[in-house]
Amino acid sequence: MKNNFIVLPRCLSRHLLSLIALTLTIFLSWKSEAASKPIKVFILSGQSNMVGAGKVDGGSSRWGAQFLDPVVSVYEGSYNPAAKYDSKEPIKTLELESFGGTEPTPYPGGGVQVTRGFIQVKESGIYEFRPGYGGSMDNIMEVDGKVVHRKEPGQEPVRHEVKLEGGKKVAFKITYLTKDANGLGWIVRMDVPGTLSTLVKHKGMYSYLMNDRHQWVARDDVWYRGVIAATGSRWLGVKGGRIGPELGFGHVLGNYHGEPVLILKTSQGNRSLSWDFLPPGSKRFEHGGKVYAGYKESPLSWEKGAEPKPIKWYAGKQYDDCFGAAQEVLDNFDKEFPQWKGRGYKIAGFAWWQGDKDRYNEGHAVQYEKNLVHLIKTLRREFNVPGAKFVVATLGQTPKDAPPGNEKRILDAQLAVDGTFGRYPEFNGNVATVYTHPLSQGGASNSHYDGNAQTYMDVGSAMGEAMVELLKNE
Repeated sequence: MKNNFIVLPRCLSRHLLSLIALTLTIFLSWKSEAASKPIKVFILSGQSNMVGAGKVDGGSSRWGAQFLDPVVSVYEGSYNPAAKYDSKEPIKTLELESFGGTEPTPYPGGGVQVTRGFIQVKESGIYEFRPGYGGSMDNIMEVDGKVVHRKEPGQEPVRHEVKLEGGKKVAFKITYLTKDANGLGWIVRMDVPGTLSTLVKHKGMYSYLMNDRHQWVARDDVWYRGVIAATGSRWLGVKGGRIGPELGFGHVLGNYHGEPVLILKTSQGNRSLSWDFLPPGSKRFEHGGKVYAGYKESPLSWEKGAEPKPIKWYAGKQYDDCFGAAQEVLDNFDKEFPQWKGRGYKIAGFAWWQGDKDRYNEGHAVQYEKNLVHLIKTLRREFNVPGAKFVVATLGQTPKDAPPGNEKRILDAQLAVDGTFGRYPEFNGNVATVYTHPLSQGGASNSHYDGNAQTYMDVGSAMGEAMVELLKNE
């Protein structure tokens, strides 16, 4: 067979090598520069919807009644992946009277332990099984002949969903890989409409949240840090049973920036901008025959001419707590984020999703625009970032043609601070408002949009895209 080769002229070869070398030099220079830049920080805050209530799945429950006739068999020796335990003779067996719940029948201990039985769910659907607790999670679980969970010692679990028919019995088997074994476990419905699992796995949305093994995957260039009610410190990804807008927001900003990004979220549910989150320097005001507290004053309001009787809370207490906690994280940046020690940080922007509690008080709704403007300016001043971008998201249930009332007042206030609106020329190019009504999949802010994960993903992504557009103006 004749080999075909392309022979380049010597001068062209030299030019090609030079081009490759130049490209490599530029790439390495860019990579080195990106690795030395300060970390971009975005501070997210607001009420419970900023904390996050988007459902990841249908909710887990301890298994119990759906598991029938469970029996554990004990085999000699340590686990051998080549062994055929179904054909081996066990040294002991035990019928498990209680399998699951909080007090399952204790396992006998000894060698390799294998539990067999049947599963019968009430409702047809797609399910995920999470067997074990602690060391007993190291096992292989099969349902209807399919491996649904495999966790090798020291490794992350790999799980696969299985479709089950309501009322139909199917066999299960759990082979424990270590001496730790018990009857604890959780079953999760994975195809509930509106959950993130359903959206990603069964509707093909937000595919970047999973790897090719259909497991949730975290970014390695965006770190999430939560304080107050928004807890956690980890690479940005799906963790736990709820998500907030930070997931979509963080992916957009991570894709935009060459250097790493820190999402610092500080939020608390059921809080009002005109009371709990009232920014420092806010003055008391009058409305409807009442005097409303200024910053550090208490109570929330009192009849005009009366002497106020303070309570164990004050105007701005949540502001102090939330942004004080955020500042503490940044003051200890190297300790909090040792992976970035010595690089420093730059606060690039703020994101605000709030307004639900203010709509229940006319005085607060009337004052919302003034307080929101003051919040934007105060945060920039207190964090010493006058040029930081600011993105506001509206309440999803409120359309622009909403009837007059508190919700319309708050919507109009949030739209008014957008730099393109024209009311605040100093906000042009650095403040944007995301109108979220078209993004909401139903429900309202006080019902957490029924936990619909698409609402949280799309609102977060839209806030991120609005932030990127502002950053392009720099």
